[in-house]
Amino acid sequence: MSTHIDHVPRWVRMAVAILALLNILYGLRCYFDTHVLFHAATGIDLDNPLIRNAGYEFAARNLAIGVALGFVTIIRGAPEALTILTLVRALIEVQTIILSLVRGDISAMLLVPVLLLAVEIYIVKTLVGVIKLEEELEK
Repeated sequence: MSTHIDHVPRWVRMAVAILALLNILYGLRCYFDTHVLFHAATGIDLDNPLIRNAGYEFAARNLAIGVALGFVTIIRGAPEALTILTLVRALIEVQTIILSLVRGDISAMLLVPVLLLAVEIYIVKTLVGVIKLEEELEK
């Protein structure tokens, strides 16, 4: 793992911090309002304990990713850790896009995960460059 962390651009850390905050806020929102998760929930009993637990699991996943991203950003963690966590977040965006396409739910709301995925891909590309640079400096 890298010992030099000063090569990560400031904008990357700020962008990752914003993504972390978005995950934390979304996770908290899902805990208090399951309608956020099941916005087109016709016929779903949102008071059902199984549905509620599924919502809590989803909220917990978002909170965990957000807290981990925020923690690694705050402690100025290694670029490898930022890369892995950003890739995990990008996989969630890919899942959202695929599910929307399968359901035929192609609307303006699909633009949000597509834009977030583009930002995450650019962040990962930048971090991979930083990791390569740091490996060359260690030699």
